[in-house]
Amino acid sequence: MTSSTKSTSILLAPFVWLWQLVTFILGLTGRLLAVLLGFVLLVLGLLVTLTVIGAIIGIPMLIVGFALIVRGLF
Repeated sequence: MTSSTKSTSILLAPFVWLWQLVTFILGLTGRLLAVLLGFVLLVLGLLVTLTVIGAIIGIPMLIVGFALIVRGLF
């Protein structure tokens, strides 16, 4: 496996890390399971976001769930 040595802007680094995490999960679980896991994270993130304090955890869960669904489908 080759490693890429591209430099990423510090502002875009969290998005690159999130995409790499989603790709790692997709490689481990497979496409169908990644879509199902993404849907579960999406629903749980929505439920947790309904509480004001839980929004700190819920919004990132929504983003990761959506990213898993998108990555699993395409």
